[in-house]
Amino acid sequence: MKRTIQIWLAAALLLMGCCVDVFAQTIKVGAVVPLTGRYASIGNDLKHGYDIAVERINAGGGIQVGNRRFPVELMVLDDESDATKTVARLETHAAQGVLAYIGGVGSDLHAAGATIAEKNRIPYLGVGFALESIHKQGYRYLFSPFWKSPQIARETYRLLNGSLPYNQRPKKVALLLEKTDWGQEIGGYWESYGKETGYEMVVKAEYAPGSKDFSNMILQAKSTGAESVFGVPNPPDGMTIVKQMKELDFTPKFLVLLRGSDGPAWAKNLGTAGDYTLLGTGWHAALKYPLVKELNETYTRKHNRLADPVVGPGFAVVQIFADAVSRAGALDRDKIRDAIAATNMVTVSGPLRFRPDGTAEIPGVFIQWQKGTQQLVWPKEVATSPFAYPAQPFSQR
Repeated sequence: MKRTIQIWLAAALLLMGCCVDVFAQTIKVGAVVPLTGRYASIGNDLKHGYDIAVERINAGGGIQVGNRRFPVELMVLDDESDATKTVARLETHAAQGVLAYIGGVGSDLHAAGATIAEKNRIPYLGVGFALESIHKQGYRYLFSPFWKSPQIARETYRLLNGSLPYNQRPKKVALLLEKTDWGQEIGGYWESYGKETGYEMVVKAEYAPGSKDFSNMILQAKSTGAESVFGVPNPPDGMTIVKQMKELDFTPKFLVLLRGSDGPAWAKNLGTAGDYTLLGTGWHAALKYPLVKELNETYTRKHNRLADPVVGPGFAVVQIFADAVSRAGALDRDKIRDAIAATNMVTVSGPLRFRPDGTAEIPGVFIQWQKGTQQLVWPKEVATSPFAYPAQPFSQR
């Protein structure tokens, strides 16, 4: 009898470690999103994508698991753009019995989250997350349906070379890099791929996130004749960089500021100074994949505009999770993890499969701010507007 009880207790503990309670009425998903702090403008857009996807699933009765349907219970906590709080919030979700984590934005926050997901053996899906190096640590529970630094860097030069005659390309490049893992990583790829394709790195400057004065590196770029500027600032830093470029009368012909220019706050705060800047969220409302039209209609009804660029990837994350749960056929974290790994589907972000390291085979696009709107400019075959080049001087806008 004692032996039987021990076996039942062991089985119960195992069940608690990997599964939702068999009497669960909902599928709990833990989202930790920066709704305040330096990433707030992007984090709130991402949450809109999550919300719309969950609403759509629940309106249809929930996710089919075996012969039952379970509604999704999206549990959202704000990490305030602080990686330490990302960790704490994810632990809170684990204690609440979530089946999966879905992350916020910012590679530093995702990198912190990935370690907790691995420790707790809870599948983690994250977009707004281009850092590749975290995927080289052997994590099994980390999945990112988002293009990574090597693909982004390579496509930067493909855009230029595919859009401009050889003698018009802005070959002198200034890298203004945030002193973070992602800044160093993508800066290295921009540098190596640029040299391979005939571009010269005339400046490679680093700054601490939250800096207030970027004048030294801007003047350095200006004095060396930099024609292109590439960077990955958070939104407040990106806006400050552009304002100081304008004050210092330096207008690069080609300006890429990933992440910093992703949200609508860019145009609201910078006006015409924000035009010509390129961003790379990997998605645009004009893409023709299934459910994009429905997503735009819902977003327009709620927010009076087409879906912002981070909304689509957020919606796609929930699509991937729902598909995996249904294929897993059980409310079991490990089975869901394996189903995510085997994903082969078309989301609102396009066709997607995961590699063994959790990175995704997924298309990417570039968007450019033009007259206060975000236009899809690359690849050409899906563009909503031609790539605008060279940038007009700030004084003439």
